[in-house]
Amino acid sequence: MGMRRRTRRRAIVAGAAIAHHEDRLNEEADYQDQPQYAPPPPPPQDDPADEVEHLAQLHDSGVLTDDEFSAAKAKALGI
Repeated sequence: MGMRRRTRRRAIVAGAAIAHHEDRLNEEADYQDQPQYAPPPPPPQDDPADEVEHLAQLHDSGVLTDDEFSAAKAKALGI
């Protein structure tokens, strides 16, 4: 095999290897541009007035005692 032929073959192989490497870098960059997983938003918090109303209904029906109602109301109001 002649010297020129060997040199041309090496140049083609090297060019293909460089092109492949550049394609891989571009694929990785595209992958990194994609949005990452984000945790779901926290559940909406109930309105304290609605919570106290619900607690009052439970208290009126006898499910909650006076002490339990007072403690739950304070917790719902953030006191």
